[in-house]
Amino acid sequence: MTTGSGDRGTVVFHIGHDELVLRQRYEVVSIVNDLMIGLWFVVGSCLFFSEALVFWGTWMFLLGSVQMMIRPGIRLARRVHLRRFHPGRGAEGGAYDY
Repeated sequence: MTTGSGDRGTVVFHIGHDELVLRQRYEVVSIVNDLMIGLWFVVGSCLFFSEALVFWGTWMFLLGSVQMMIRPGIRLARRVHLRRFHPGRGAEGGAYDY
């Protein structure tokens, strides 16, 4: 796994002779999280059709709900990461004097 030069949000995975390029990694994580939320709720809903599977349906709904709470965490991590202070990287004079 390497990060692309010049584009700090790009991650490249080398798989044999091919490479998988992920741009805007926090956006990708957010999309994958949303897909998993949908999956848990759809599976949970289907499990409620059978009395014997209601227990597992309830767990799927709980999993989806927990993942919905992760969403703002992903957005917050992206914002905090983008605003991280890097001393010595282009800081001329007192530009970062706070």
